[in-house]
Amino acid sequence: MPVMTKTPQGDDIVILSRAEYDALTVGRRDEDTADAARANSILADIESGAEILLTSEQASQLLSAKTPLAFWRKHRGMTQEALSKSIGVAQGFVSEIENGTKTGDVQTLAAMARVLAISLDDLVIVKPVESAKKARKKTRKFSVMNLAGGRRARLRATKRSSRTKSISAR
Repeated sequence: MPVMTKTPQGDDIVILSRAEYDALTVGRRDEDTADAARANSILADIESGAEILLTSEQASQLLSAKTPLAFWRKHRGMTQEALSKSIGVAQGFVSEIENGTKTGDVQTLAAMARVLAISLDDLVIVKPVESAKKARKKTRKFSVMNLAGGRRARLRATKRSSRTKSISAR
């Protein structure tokens, strides 16, 4: 059973039995061991060249590039034409993906990642996606209003655009 007491300076302290201390720290040691193993694995990947490190200037270039593909292709010293030939697509398609006008399918992006010696995750920009429910709430609003004579009507706005609102009597 823990004993609570105070130091001569007035700080609270707890005295635990060895068994209680070991029970509290055993999980932490396992976690620390796993973290250290992962860190050592990353350091080994860096030393072997399997893990790529960017300088702060290169990281800034990556962040300011229109798309990650544009940065990585230039970083690897490849032309759009060379990349397109190596994966079997048109150079214009690579250009459209780099400019962000097209996204490319998973197979194409995976092939590009292999050629550029990066992971697929390095090519994909993760954008928060609204749930379908939230999207529907934003695009359609329903309300009921009383009309003259006690009739009720439903006002329905379809998409948020220049479309007109319609009133339908119930």
